[in-house]
Amino acid sequence: MSDIIERKSLTEFTEKAYLDYSMYVILDRALPHIADGFKPVQRRIVYAMSELGLKATAKYKKSARTVGDVLGKFHPHGDSACYEAMVLMAQPFSYRYPLVDGQGNWGSTDDPKSFAAMRYTEARLSAYAELLLAELQQGTVDWVDNFDATLQEPALLPAKLPNVLLNGATGIAVGMASDILPHNLTEVANACIHLLEYPDADLAAILEFIKGPDFPTQAEIISSKEVLASIYATGGGSIKMRAVYRVEKQQIVITALPYQVSGAKVMEQIALQMQQKKLPMVEDLRDESDHLHPTRIVIIPRSNRVDVEGLMLHLFATTDLERSYRVNFNMVGLDGKPRVKNLLDILNEWLTFRLHTVTRRLQHRLQKVLDRLHVLQGLLIAYLNLDEVIAVIREADEPKQALMTRFGLSERQADAILETKLRHLAKLEEIKLRAEADELKAEQLSLQEILGSSARLRHLVKEEIIAAREQYGDVRRSPIIERETSQALKEEDILPNEPITVILSEKGWVRAAKGHDVAGHELGYKAGDAFKAQTNARTNQLVLFFDSEGKVYSLPGHALPSARGQGEPLTGKLNPADGMAFTALISGEPEDWVLLTSDAGYGFLTQLKELYVKNRNGKACLKLPANSQVLPPRLLASKAEAHIACATNTGRLLLFASNELPELARGKGNKLINIPAAKLAHREEFVIDVQVLTLEESLMVCAGKRHFTLKKADLQHYLGERGRRGNRLPRGLQNVTALKVIQN
Repeated sequence: MSDIIERKSLTEFTEKAYLDYSMYVILDRALPHIADGFKPVQRRIVYAMSELGLKATAKYKKSARTVGDVLGKFHPHGDSACYEAMVLMAQPFSYRYPLVDGQGNWGSTDDPKSFAAMRYTEARLSAYAELLLAELQQGTVDWVDNFDATLQEPALLPAKLPNVLLNGATGIAVGMASDILPHNLTEVANACIHLLEYPDADLAAILEFIKGPDFPTQAEIISSKEVLASIYATGGGSIKMRAVYRVEKQQIVITALPYQVSGAKVMEQIALQMQQKKLPMVEDLRDESDHLHPTRIVIIPRSNRVDVEGLMLHLFATTDLERSYRVNFNMVGLDGKPRVKNLLDILNEWLTFRLHTVTRRLQHRLQKVLDRLHVLQGLLIAYLNLDEVIAVIREADEPKQALMTRFGLSERQADAILETKLRHLAKLEEIKLRAEADELKAEQLSLQEILGSSARLRHLVKEEIIAAREQYGDVRRSPIIERETSQALKEEDILPNEPITVILSEKGWVRAAKGHDVAGHELGYKAGDAFKAQTNARTNQLVLFFDSEGKVYSLPGHALPSARGQGEPLTGKLNPADGMAFTALISGEPEDWVLLTSDAGYGFLTQLKELYVKNRNGKACLKLPANSQVLPPRLLASKAEAHIACATNTGRLLLFASNELPELARGKGNKLINIPAAKLAHREEFVIDVQVLTLEESLMVCAGKRHFTLKKADLQHYLGERGRRGNRLPRGLQNVTALKVIQN
């Protein structure tokens, strides 16, 4: 028993086993061959159908019969995978030039895998498949044993055109993959013709004929010429394809989708954005596709003011209305090795295969002609010596040997004479034989001339490609048009731009009312709660909230609860630290400048965008000195002309230019007004309010119920440098409670 056990190390065994498996998957399962563009299963399906007589003119036959023949004779693998490969070759939306003509349910663009079971569908070969099968029995390709060596199958099919480019292929092997996109038959044929006429042509010349891939859809290829040239030069890259739309009576109508994109999925993607309120400019969405209009998706904008181009660029960026396709010209070459090839290599190598195939066909035909001439020569000898031949046949014990000896015939000639029927001995038959011999000699001469001349051979291949182009060529379906890059709309562009007033209560409840004419203190509040602050905002802006610790939080205006009720607590949307209270809020454009201050008399300028934060926990922005509090932030209408008015509770007022303050993203800031440290520490004196104004505006100083308005001339008395002590306000206004800016 031990003498039949082979011992190997695990490393050696697994390495060899995995390598064998890899090569099998690469060469026999996943990658197409450059000669006919087929993976083995596809080649076997087409060949099995031809053996069943299922040509384009034959009656349809159940798909199960074809799959059964393929599995039983050539391809011992799963029936579902085999049937799916057959379905793919029958789908006009999957294959640029379908090889199978199906009858029944073979799937749809919305759901390519919705095809009926193989017991229901029927199929036959398409007319295009004849380009691959017409020369099969003419000695053009090698034949190999099937899996159990009981039958022979073609190693390749003698394709008359480079099917590997026409229908493309996709496959994933071990350590490599293939993604070959389909191309237009007319363009590829013209490129082959050019290479036959000018064998030294470069890629630039070929790209005059092959503009780019051509999919079985009218969607646009939007990659630039430079990108396409790079792909064809290297054999790899990616291209972009975009849906086609037009505007009909203020409705956007999508009429073509990218390759292998489902209209139903696109509808779902757009509908989902509508549900999430990311497309407020879209009122309705309909699918009006039917047999006359295979793709017709209608998008109805809310008004004629909607930017249709901007909307579509957003949809291209966020849905399958635009898709990228990987390109990887990886295929098995004539040398049997997988390799990524550029376009010029593919065409030249295929033409080498085609020239070799045609040479084998001509040699095969020449041999047939010579064999027939040999037989005819023997038959004519028999006609010239008819009586003697008959006598030899009647009298000789072995007429075959006798004929061969008497007339110097070969065994083949003698057999042909002996097989001739009496009715063929008429004079008319002799004339027919001589005419046939003359025709065959002329054909022999023509074949030998072609085989003996490379130029004649290339001309013949060229003529055959032209004939195939004329019979099966068509116009390009996928236009190549450079378009503007798609870009998703920003949230502020998508959201409706409507005015709102955001109201904050003492206990941190928030709500948003429509419009800017809302008085927050007039609204109702929960028991024990009251009005705290309000700010004007818009639904497409962020609203900033400040807590008593100097941290800032942001929420989108459109997401705030309605003012129809009493709002919601901010703690349900944000996570302030324990014991912290929300003290102020503000909103505006991202580039707007805002003044942040503490009542210790420190502050700085920053832009609103520096305060935006996505974290529910907020972020620190204003560092508070010991024993101080946050003051409400103030927006600057014009930073260049703005002045800052700073008042203390003891009646001191200082006015200085805003450009004296530093611009920071966060921190304590610089001193606004000088307050003695001892008074500040004991909270005897602190900043009571800060306002931003221009010198053309007036400033109202409030002291309880009293108020006094400082006009332009009055304000000059309080102008000074930042950080100064400021001047005292008039008697009666010593206990300042607030500052208000009044427009003149």
